[in-house]
Amino acid sequence: MQNSLTNNWPYPKWIAHRGAGKLAPENTLAAFKLGASHGYRMFECDVKLSSDGVPFLLHDSTLERTTSGQGTAGEFSWDTLSKLDAGSWHTATYAKEPIPSFTAIAQYCLQNNFFLNIEIKPTPGLEQQTGEVVAKQAAELWKDKAIPPLLSSFRPESLMGAQQTAPHLPRALLLDTLWKGWLETALMLDCVAIICNHKMWDTSSMTQAKSAEFKTLSYTVNDEATVKRLMDLGIDGIITDKVDVFSPLIDRSIQLASICTNFIRPVPPVLMLTAALVQ
Repeated sequence: MQNSLTNNWPYPKWIAHRGAGKLAPENTLAAFKLGASHGYRMFECDVKLSSDGVPFLLHDSTLERTTSGQGTAGEFSWDTLSKLDAGSWHTATYAKEPIPSFTAIAQYCLQNNFFLNIEIKPTPGLEQQTGEVVAKQAAELWKDKAIPPLLSSFRPESLMGAQQTAPHLPRALLLDTLWKGWLETALMLDCVAIICNHKMWDTSSMTQAKSAEFKTLSYTVNDEATVKRLMDLGIDGIITDKVDVFSPLIDRSIQLASICTNFIRPVPPVLMLTAALVQ
């Protein structure tokens, strides 16, 4: 699978982090809609399991930061989680925005021909199980679709669960540091890509990854200097919060919005809308 997909990489270069970065409550449908309004066609999100095995979107292990709930998210049923307010913490505009199920987000992306990078974010102790359940549901939702979602995780156990359950779905190893054996682990898991903290990408790490025929992606990239450095290195994908600054256009899949000293000029809405037609 690695050679066929990496030779014909189907995904846009620019990916909206958790829907729309920090402009909307992360990992909510509202965030995805806002990211889409800025021309983005690929989104990253975090998926974990409820106590009754329902995949849903949430980054943290606990509920406090981004919802009205308290405690470990994975210890609650989906019925309980679905009733929480996942928007008020951000601004009053998003009050009562719910936690979305993975199915709801998948259906939104499929209906709009959007691409998805699903980070498998397991509750500690449920690494392999989460990978299995998420991969199984993703395989069912994207059945017969030409371009599947990209599954990723920091946890090799989760990727192994996904690999065993739906080996045809592409996988990427997430890295915050270049720990010993990272390249061998990615090869063992038959990954198609490495998604690395932008600070870890340099000529050496890029050469290692490219020599092993991996696509290379980076998170979370929010400034022009880092974008340029990564582009010069030959990065294949960039995950960003700044969906209002970096607008997907024809040149290298993106054109930087005009940035002057201490001033950011918004990209005209017509360009943002046109962006969806580019890739």
